Amino acid sequence: MQVLQNTKIDFVGKRKIGYIISAALIVVGLVSLVFHGGPTLGIDFTGGTSLDLSFENDITASELRTSLADIGFGDAEIKRIGLTEASEFIIRVEKTEEGTEAGQIIEDELSKDFPDNPYEIRSILDVGPKIGGELARAAILAILVSLLGILIYISWRFEFKFAAGAVIALFHDVIITLGIFSLLNLEISLAVVAAFLTIVGYSLNDTIVVYDRIRENLKNLRRETFTTIVNTSLNQTLSRTVITSFTTLIVVVVLYFFGGEVIHNFSFALIVGVVIGTYSSLFVASPVVLEWYTRTDTKKGKGPVLRKSR
Repeated sequence: MQVLQNTKIDFVGKRKIGYIISAALIVVGLVSLVFHGGPTLGIDFTGGTSLDLSFENDITASELRTSLADIGFGDAEIKRIGLTEASEFIIRVEKTEEGTEAGQIIEDELSKDFPDNPYEIRSILDVGPKIGGELARAAILAILVSLLGILIYISWRFEFKFAAGAVIALFHDVIITLGIFSLLNLEISLAVVAAFLTIVGYSLNDTIVVYDRIRENLKNLRRETFTTIVNTSLNQTLSRTVITSFTTLIVVVVLYFFGGEVIHNFSFALIVGVVIGTYSSLFVASPVVLEWYTRTDTKKGKGPVLRKSR
């Protein structure tokens, strides 16, 4: 399918507008993070207990919350799983200060309050504060290592300035997505961290496609300025970018609405990431390379010297 063919959009000329939009989103997100004292972390990172319970008869989340409130867990996170006839829920509570086993306390209370509605315990996950802290550090390390690996790989395949542009765009995507989560007070879990890494991979793929086209055009359009080559490359890959992003967005939107409450935050992160990643591949990654080239190589009287395709 061919759409948006032979476009002549001046992406390069509009890059400063893109910078302003990006800066505004980042600042708002950072202010929100500071105001909230950092991102809202799930029990994967703070410690707590998660129970997967399947009831034989229908039961509502409000009934469960009322029962849990009697034992001091009124602020528990309760999410229904799937659309099956059986009522299956994920119940998450923070670690108790007394160090008692929250899972056993909840089981006893539910058995007492709903004697005519037996339930099956599918799984119980108990995460201590120490383990939660280690997981948080591991999650941050995973993202930083992935960005470092990308920097090295693209420097080898293209040039360092291209690698820097890609990493800045990826950092931009993650920070904005994290800021939106903070604004909406959404919880960060291990699944959301996995979504962040997926965003990094998706956005990088779009950026690499544009970089490849820039490399081809540096050979085919030798008489054109680097600014024209970047703009031409962005327009030539626009159709592919829009189609890929649109089809991916359809999938993650369906996942958000029909995948159940448990993966809402995961799928929402992907929705935001696809939109922001597409935007950054057009208005951040390549324009950063252009800015670098304009401020350095132009003064030295030379242009990019890209390595051959690998």
